[in-house]
Amino acid sequence: MAAELTAHQLIAQHRPTLDLALETIRTRAYWSPHPEHPKAYGENGSLDTAAGKAAFDALSGTRLDLGQPGTDGWVGGEVSPYGIELGVEYPHADLDVLLPAMQAGQKAWRDAGAELRAMVCLEILKRIADRTMEFAQAVMHTSGQAFMMAFQAGGPHAQDRGMEAVAYAYVEQSRTPETAEWTKPQGKRDPLALTKRFTPVPRGIGLVVGCNTFPTWNGYPGLFASLATGNAVLVKPHPRAVLPLALTVQVARDVLTEAGFDPNLVALAAERPGEGIAKTLATRPEIRIIDYTGSTAFGDWLEANARQAQVYTEKAGVNTVIVESTDDYQGMLANLAFSLSLYSGQMCTTPQNLLIPRDGIRTDQGAKSYDEVTADLARAVDGLLGDDARANALLGAIVNPDVKARLEAAAGLGEVALASREVAHPEFPGAVVRTPVIVKLDGAKPEDEAAYTSECFGPVSFAVAVDSADHAVELLRRSVREKGAMTVGAYTTDPEVEEAVQEVCLDEAAQLSLNLTGGVYVNQTAAFSDFHGSGGNPAANAALCDGAFVANRFRVVEVRRPA
Repeated sequence: MAAELTAHQLIAQHRPTLDLALETIRTRAYWSPHPEHPKAYGENGSLDTAAGKAAFDALSGTRLDLGQPGTDGWVGGEVSPYGIELGVEYPHADLDVLLPAMQAGQKAWRDAGAELRAMVCLEILKRIADRTMEFAQAVMHTSGQAFMMAFQAGGPHAQDRGMEAVAYAYVEQSRTPETAEWTKPQGKRDPLALTKRFTPVPRGIGLVVGCNTFPTWNGYPGLFASLATGNAVLVKPHPRAVLPLALTVQVARDVLTEAGFDPNLVALAAERPGEGIAKTLATRPEIRIIDYTGSTAFGDWLEANARQAQVYTEKAGVNTVIVESTDDYQGMLANLAFSLSLYSGQMCTTPQNLLIPRDGIRTDQGAKSYDEVTADLARAVDGLLGDDARANALLGAIVNPDVKARLEAAAGLGEVALASREVAHPEFPGAVVRTPVIVKLDGAKPEDEAAYTSECFGPVSFAVAVDSADHAVELLRRSVREKGAMTVGAYTTDPEVEEAVQEVCLDEAAQLSLNLTGGVYVNQTAAFSDFHGSGGNPAANAALCDGAFVANRFRVVEVRRPA
């Protein structure tokens, strides 16, 4: 079949966007080609909210036939955290047929070169962006995110992260010239002269192991980093969050076909209930790259057992905020309340431990005791979520029963400063919506240590009384070193405390946010500017996104001959 998208067309359309992305990762300034407000997607048009909802609804009761080789059955069964059955079926693959078919297209994809691969990736992202509202519904009903968050995080922000990975991949592949003329003088003899050609070659098939909570935001960096560096990509979604990544694979296969490449360069590996194919796939010799987001236990297993593959993991950590002093007490409380509430704390960046001196803190409103700070924070969360409509818009739904069980058990770990309450959802009566719980613990009591040194994923936070700022810094260092952290926050007006916290974060490679009191929150990061994770502590062995995230997905092979 003749290509419908020529290289010239792709480069003409997407090279300016790539150039802007390249400039932005150099300056770390704000930029996004993907609008993050629904009104930018038109009203009463093909891109608006109603059209996206209609497209999502139309998927129910259908089979998403991707035309993949080796399809030996159909699987489905996703149930939205909002209580509705999605009713979509996906192809189940015979891996012994699918994996060789994926390998067959890699030569032409490798030979296309870094620039054309980047352009194809950007066309895939554009097609996804054109269906942002449909993807928003798919993310909402697989992750439990509220609509606005599913739209932003699952749409433009995920697309930004994918484009960021393409930009980094292009930079690293372009670092070495395609050809070089090499001449070495030999004195009176003729010089030695060689012509050298350098080709980025892919490692092999990349496996993306998707997560339940952020299927696109966490899935796109690895997918596009591997694809842009010449690798085929097999997407293995979380069984409860297949649809967003299946739609992504569908778009990618369409674009690859139109650009004259083998669509099997991107494929889906959906699984039967209880099949657990991630372990099987992770150790197959064809799989040479793995991107994983999820539990520490399985991330550790991958790092230990997938020896044939380059493994990139984002696991879990214990995120900490030190509250030592502030010159904007109300701003601090409002910022923390939002951070603890957003998506019911079901983010790998949500603060868990709030370390507060037991003798209290200094504020612009005078001294505040430990008990006052925790009570005021509880009131701030209560005020933020007191209206059920606003609570639903911020909290979303609890993603799975394990999170609900942890939330309910947390109340028995200590004195409850803020009790969780059930919120009714007017549109989805089957949704499980809960406000956060805040539990008071003592950092000097060994019996409390097990609670605050373990990750408790979900809407659970611990207000930990510490002896001093020095004690807080010591607990922070130990926590990051032993358990890892995706984020660290601190509130202080003391330069010495700020310096001590900063030194811990530099020593232990943890991303730090200081004195956030406005509309930027510790659990949010911006593509092209902020690094998500560092790859330097136990929470993750990679950062989204830096050169190290892409550079080892390919190797440079040299061919030299006499000039």
